Amino acid sequence: MVQGREKMKRTILLSILIVFIVVVSSCATMPPTSKQAKIALVLGAGSSKGFAHIGVLKVLEMNHIPIHMIVGTSVGSAVGSLYAYGYDAFQLQRISFAIEKRDIADYIIPFPTNGFIKGEKLEEFINKTVNNTPMEGLKIPFYAVATDIQDGHEVVFDKGNTGQAVRASCSIPGIFRPVQIGNRMCVDGGVVSPIAVDAARKLGADIVIAVDISGEVDRTKPESTIATIFQSFNIMYSKLGQIQLARADVVIKPEVGYISSSDFSKRNEAILEGEKAAMEALPQITEIINRLKKKGRLEEQ
Repeated sequence: MVQGREKMKRTILLSILIVFIVVVSSCATMPPTSKQAKIALVLGAGSSKGFAHIGVLKVLEMNHIPIHMIVGTSVGSAVGSLYAYGYDAFQLQRISFAIEKRDIADYIIPFPTNGFIKGEKLEEFINKTVNNTPMEGLKIPFYAVATDIQDGHEVVFDKGNTGQAVRASCSIPGIFRPVQIGNRMCVDGGVVSPIAVDAARKLGADIVIAVDISGEVDRTKPESTIATIFQSFNIMYSKLGQIQLARADVVIKPEVGYISSSDFSKRNEAILEGEKAAMEALPQITEIINRLKKKGRLEEQ
């Protein structure tokens, strides 16, 4: 009787042990859950050349390329903020055709101090267009890159007043007044990071699609103070941008070198150049997307 009970115990223990081994073995052979990839769209600086960003967005949108975050510098932050809010690329195109310089430029007359333009109109325009939505409330995570003029550090805004962050990111020294945000005095992000690929990586991007609108250096002779400043910054954007572009997965480079940084009249041409450049980069982007889907790191759209 005792021997029977002992035998039954051994049988039960053996069964439990076998079940345990099977469970552990199956867990050991199961593939780990793949981390979902994050794709960042990095929109670079370039003043009026920035209309090309809209053309790029039109192509990405039409081809269902997922965008999980947008990092924008200068004009890239202006376009990026509106897209992150929820406007589609065709709506952005309509907005761009309607906008005039007087809508975003409040010139300081007759005695400019620390800049020709206050920047308040630009801030108001962005906030009005996004219905005063703070950055953390935008549909796509959005980051605006500026520069702390007092210590030269890159500043990446991810929450708070959307228009103010865009204004800071766009405040070209000598053109716009610097913007005081907290304890920082901010100017154009292009001073240190015209195409913020590294910032996107730090924010968790696995794949970076960078849009470079710096173009070739305009060889025309500037005839005014403002034209000279814009030309100087365009040269700087072009030189500095190359450093970070080397670390992007895809670089889209619209041919907008012939468009002056202060020329609003060629917005349609800029958009078309953005479309053309994005179409040329599309096979490379599609290949990356398909590879991620095959690995289970990207959901079907």
